[in-house]
This record gives sequence, structure tokens and C-alpha cells, in this order.
Amino acid sequence: MLNEQLGVVIEPSLLELAFTHRSFAYESEIKETNERLEFLGDSVLGLIVTEELYKRYPDFDESRLSPLRSGVVNMRALADIARELDLGSYIRLGKGEEVTGGRDKNSLLADALEALIGAIYLQFGFDICTQIVRRLIASTMDAAVARGAGLDGKTALQELVAGLNKGVPEYVVSEEGPDHDKNFTAVAMVAGVAISEGVGKSKREAEQIAARIAYESLKNELPQP
Repeated sequence: MLNEQLGVVIEPSLLELAFTHRSFAYESEIKETNERLEFLGDSVLGLIVTEELYKRYPDFDESRLSPLRSGVVNMRALADIARELDLGSYIRLGKGEEVTGGRDKNSLLADALEALIGAIYLQFGFDICTQIVRRLIASTMDAAVARGAGLDGKTALQELVAGLNKGVPEYVVSEEGPDHDKNFTAVAMVAGVAISEGVGKSKREAEQIAARIAYESLKNELPQP
């Protein structure tokens, strides 16, 4: 089923590796997990998305391209794509992750998708991998543009909050995970109240996502002309 969705037939051993979570490997005493493939796939995905945005929006400078890319490759967006492919049903998990709903965790799904992309790249090369990834991210990229992900969310929120006489927005950031695979969570605070939350692979990405969500939440409070 997955091979049909992707349009290619991935080697079974490579596909199995792409979906082997470290919790399963630990309990089964298997040495290899999908973390190396995930590392590779993350870089391949980033390059494909960056090139696509660079070609699609020749008038955008880095300040607009960077948050737009974050709107496409952030954890939640990747997890949604993984759900469309039903990747949760393929992941090999340890018992602990299984009973705590690991098959539907955004972080595990996003990691599995990146590992899958890494596997496709290894077997078929960059050109075919690019074709597949472009198809997978097409609707996500369109949605990111439609909701204004290409704009600087933090600047937009700051201007909006100033117009509402609510001071300056602040961000409370936390992080989790190993050094090579950290996830950051940013909470946008306005006048001491938590408005929204953003999750990303960097502090900047998390803050931008939180800011854009907060902007959408608060913009209706502006007085209408």
C-alpha cells in the first residue's frame, strides 16, 4: 500500500529500518534504528523544500523564505503528511511507546517520515526522491502560503499587540531531546497570558510558529474601521 502511494518499491530491509524506533531496538537488542536515516532525510527534505521555495518565489528574500520553509517542514506539518500515508501503522515501537500512543505522536510520525525520505534517497537518488517529496508536500506548501507563513510572524504579532495597547509579546521556550535531535516548544505570552504554542526544530522556528498562531487568534480584536 505504501509503495503504491509513493509510486516506487522500496527494498523491504530498508523500509523496515526506516520504521524501527529506538524503543523497539532497545527491547529487541537490535543495533540499528531509524535515527541515521532520519538525520539523512531531514537534510534531503530541507534541501528539496528550500530549492522549491527559491524557484517558486523569486521575489522573496531570506527573511520571508526562511519562515515559509519552517511552515512546511515543522514537526506538526510533517506529522500530518505522515498520517496521510498512515505511517503510524508501520512504525516498530517498544511496549512503552506503544501503550502511550506513540503511533500518533507528532514527533515519532515526523521522524518516521524523514527516515522514509532518507531511505528513498539512498535507494533511488536525489532526482526521484525530489519528485516524490514535491508531491507529498504540495498541499502543505500551498496551505503555508495561504496562511501567511512567508511573513515574519514575530514582527506581525509585535505590531498587532502594540496596536492593542498590550505591551510587547514575550516567548517562553523549552527544549527536549538529545543534542542531535532537539525539539523546541515556544509559548507566546501577551500581557502575561499564554496565547499560543509552537513546536519546531529550532528556537526561532518554534517562536515564529507560536507568533503566527497568536496573530491569527488576536487579529480580530483590532477595532474595525
